[in-house]
Amino acid sequence: MNQLFYGDCLTIMMDHIKKESVDLIYLDPPFNSNQTYNAIYKDDTGRPLPDQIEAFCDIWIYDDDTERIIRDVPKLMVEEGIDHSVVLFWQKMMNALKRTDEKLTSYLAYMTERLLQMKIVLSPKGSIYLHCDLNCSHYIKIVMDSIFGAKNFRAEIIWKRHNAHNDKLYGTIHDTIFYYSYGEKSIPKEVLIPLTDDRIGDYDGCDEHGKYEKGDLKASGASQGESGQPWRGIDPGHRHWAPPKVGSSGRYAEYIVENFISNYGEIEGVHARLDALDDAGLIIWPDKGKIPRLKRYLTPDAGMPPQSICNDIAPSRGDEDEGYDTQKPVELIDRFIKASSKEGDIVLDPFCGCGTTLEAAHWNKRKWIGIDIAIHAIKRVSAVRLKNKCLLVEGEHYKITGIPRTVEGAKDLWERDSYHFQKWVVETVDGFVVAGKGPDGGVDGRLYFNDEQDNILKAMVIQVKGGDTVTPEQLRAVVGSITKDTPLGGFITRKTLGTQQKNNFLKICRDQGKVEINGVLFPRLQILSVEEILAGQRFNTPLPKGKSTSEQMNLTEYAHNV
Repeated sequence: MNQLFYGDCLTIMMDHIKKESVDLIYLDPPFNSNQTYNAIYKDDTGRPLPDQIEAFCDIWIYDDDTERIIRDVPKLMVEEGIDHSVVLFWQKMMNALKRTDEKLTSYLAYMTERLLQMKIVLSPKGSIYLHCDLNCSHYIKIVMDSIFGAKNFRAEIIWKRHNAHNDKLYGTIHDTIFYYSYGEKSIPKEVLIPLTDDRIGDYDGCDEHGKYEKGDLKASGASQGESGQPWRGIDPGHRHWAPPKVGSSGRYAEYIVENFISNYGEIEGVHARLDALDDAGLIIWPDKGKIPRLKRYLTPDAGMPPQSICNDIAPSRGDEDEGYDTQKPVELIDRFIKASSKEGDIVLDPFCGCGTTLEAAHWNKRKWIGIDIAIHAIKRVSAVRLKNKCLLVEGEHYKITGIPRTVEGAKDLWERDSYHFQKWVVETVDGFVVAGKGPDGGVDGRLYFNDEQDNILKAMVIQVKGGDTVTPEQLRAVVGSITKDTPLGGFITRKTLGTQQKNNFLKICRDQGKVEINGVLFPRLQILSVEEILAGQRFNTPLPKGKSTSEQMNLTEYAHNV
């Protein structure tokens, strides 16, 4: 069954995904851009939501965890068969960078550890596409070469995502996608781009088999092997012989098998394949001293393979656009999935965000695994992308793993990772965690809504208590964080309060009175337990910012199902 995981992709891959089980990985990780992406909710005035960690916050801090990665990852690299000299180079690079750019070092350490785990789960015939921007793509390429092998690098794809930026010289209008694959693959006809009339005009030869063009029998780069040796007295020079090969040279080799040489795929040796092509009349011999050419016939399904400059796919628009600043169009991921996997294969997106990869995999009849560290993303992917767009039913077509569904599960998360517990519970009630893991000043999160009278963004401040001891003083402390712009206060307890304690706490809340927002009175101070939240209860506030009424109904239904 398809899987949607909530949590850090590193631990999910280590604990839940089998070694060498994934056929294709596409990842669009957080970039090292020193920005936060308001990837789930957007204020319709265009203002950012302040002080929160959104779907993923890519502000990097060099800390003890970074030190741990730099210390431990080299051993894991060696265990995975990465050459010792490559490991030493990575160590030297990281140690040099931490003296000049600690944030970059932290980001690269984070990515290296996760990419290494992706190598572990990727099948021996698998492929990986990594989507990045210009901020550190050159460093990511070094990491990818180190982990997946420079020999397995297939392409640097440039996706043109904007037409122009008029605010600076050399405006950035593209992203970069690095493509690695274990073994070259033939080009599926599904990804071929139809030939233009001008291109069809290049097929200016004709014989009893149809129209053809004169194709190259050589490829760039010298070779010391057989492909670099003379054939029929002709030296390939600074290039090498490259006759079509079944499984690695596009679809024309398959056409040759189907129409001219039935055992062509079984012929070993470059010169032997050239001989077979010549015997079948597929080589054109020009005047003496000139290089022979290959007859490439205009086949019924002829098309051009996608090129490394991708300027024919526009960014997400219309119904597809879900408001993610970094959202990629389904059509783009669709191309990668068709090019590098087949029906029934498993596709993994370790940073699935709004679920574009999952939708593309679904329509292409691939199995999929999606992972995201934001509960907002998981809820939206399930309620909007999978349910509304793909018509998939949780429990029947896919399952969600990693979200606490019981009080005991919430306690386990608290004991394993108190910060992740805090993040989970704040996001579950539609709030955003405040940035940073340090002292929070009594505020762990904020739930944003619009004040229609003042036409400004306001919030409920949220405090979370995960311990077994909860006091009235802690509840009253929330009141100190209530201001004009944060007129409501919410208090969340992991522990389910006893009847008398709950009554005492509710009295403290009632004593704070109510506040009018958008013509409706709301309790100024409110309290919820994890047990109540798991049962579907939410704070009494105006509609959380960024949600339509219909979407809120979908997500509320999701909460009750959980």
